[in-house]
Amino acid sequence: MDKFQPGLKEHYMRLALAEARKNTVSVAGGPFGACITRRGIVVAVARNTVLKRDASAHAEINAIRAASRKLKTWDLSGCHIYSTTEPCPMCFGAIHWARIGALVYGTSIADVSKRGFHELNISNARLKKLGKSPLNIFPGFLRQECLELLEVWDQSQGRRVY
Repeated sequence: MDKFQPGLKEHYMRLALAEARKNTVSVAGGPFGACITRRGIVVAVARNTVLKRDASAHAEINAIRAASRKLKTWDLSGCHIYSTTEPCPMCFGAIHWARIGALVYGTSIADVSKRGFHELNISNARLKKLGKSPLNIFPGFLRQECLELLEVWDQSQGRRVY
């Protein structure tokens, strides 16, 4: 597994934030972004596109699909994923099944539930424990910047919760 380098983690999360911000202008989905890295190199950056008629098109799923295409494998061992918000159970499962080694996220499921998103209130820590997943989880990373993204989204015209 890659070693975390403090300055690089911030850079990767800010790439996810920048991608998610695109949905505060042209709403294709919620205010969520993800970035996948491998050995310090960005492999994929994606945002949520659920409102383009695909309930599974969460930022993490879109990033996993893009990374798998780029690396020509489903096995993303050695990769890390940075997500602006704690992944839902579907996304957590995909992260686990793709064998991603580390998950770094900003805001929590509770933060987006308060905004009306139809979330299953099951934390990633609980899913990890229940599934005996080896995934390393780093919650609350750049939390304030991720909360600010949600606040900008709250003011966006055309925003929709689902």
